[in-house]
Amino acid sequence: MNTLERSGSGSVVQSPRSPSPQAPYLTVSVTDPAKMGNGVQAYISYKVITKTNFPEYQGPEKIVIRRYSDFVWLRDRLFEKYKGIFIPPLPEKSTVEKFRFSAEFIEMRRQALDVFINRIASHHELQQSEDLRKFLLEDEQMMERARSQETGIFKKPADFMQIFKDVQSKVSDVVLGKEKPVEESNPEYEKQKNYIFQLEDHLAEAQKHAYRLVKRHRELGQSLSDFGKAVKLLGNCEGNSLGKAFSELGAKSEMLSIKLQREAHHLLMNFEEPLKDYVRAVQSIKATIAERANAFRLHCELAETIKFKEIDLNKLRLMRSEKLAEAEREYEQLKADVEESKRKFETIVKLMNEEIARFQEQKTVDMGVAFHELAKGQAHQAKSIAEAWRSLLPKLEACS
Repeated sequence: MNTLERSGSGSVVQSPRSPSPQAPYLTVSVTDPAKMGNGVQAYISYKVITKTNFPEYQGPEKIVIRRYSDFVWLRDRLFEKYKGIFIPPLPEKSTVEKFRFSAEFIEMRRQALDVFINRIASHHELQQSEDLRKFLLEDEQMMERARSQETGIFKKPADFMQIFKDVQSKVSDVVLGKEKPVEESNPEYEKQKNYIFQLEDHLAEAQKHAYRLVKRHRELGQSLSDFGKAVKLLGNCEGNSLGKAFSELGAKSEMLSIKLQREAHHLLMNFEEPLKDYVRAVQSIKATIAERANAFRLHCELAETIKFKEIDLNKLRLMRSEKLAEAEREYEQLKADVEESKRKFETIVKLMNEEIARFQEQKTVDMGVAFHELAKGQAHQAKSIAEAWRSLLPKLEACS
């Protein structure tokens, strides 16, 4: 496990985690990825270590083995149950065989899963989830049984972006007596949506250039390695001080190549990946926006329906119809449904406002850490490269 790990909120902390025993705590480490099985059935398992003083966990430490599909199960359960809360995103599932089991991809996946589970464990509501406890405590057989028993509202992994598009389409298409789409008119809500959409574009652009920066470091490192080998061969052809200088130049180039490759990996894990994680986080927020739009649409539909129900009810009363009793029962049930839909919508609005504020605060911290890692790495690299080339200057000047 790396010396530095991103915490549950996404910030960087020292590992292993050592929380204060006095205060309530729940921290999780995703460690020791291991390839299981062969061929198309192969997958990566992870050791998930939970440390807590929550009484319901019945002990200070618990170790279980989990696979990616278990994390997906947890994410989907939370998304269905906690409307209005931004459920942390999961890393994408690679379908390319040659990348799926590479050491770098596995480490990227492990780090992202560690961030995911600790964001849940540090959230004041999500940490109380029964599904989280099951995920952290049950053995592999019980988890497999839980995954296989998915029924009803708990579906297979959902594409958050597709959810958002589907609900947007439904909201635009619904008509309540007039040719007007059902849309929430709220200046603060519009401001939130515009902020999220703009943030998505800017984060995606920054992540794209971060990817290019990592790629450039790798390409430069490979070029230096190739150059170093060529210059060392050139030096072997010379038997004088020039040959020795060339050999040292080649060795120095190869050494700098290793440094650049290491810096490229550092940039990937501590700069590009955090940016990519926030790109995914925006998708989670958009899924919540879609749920809010869905709740608003449902409430409006029910509110419109009850108006027509009242008209029908009044007609039945005037006619003293025998169907009046049944219609009144249906009306009372519909009234209850309207109140419940209003309550659910208002709950989503309240939670979403809280989540936006929390997200912005945490983003400020995490982006500060990511860009600090970028600047620190670049400064260290520039100094190291300058010192390496400077040490060669006297020998090369003597030859010239």
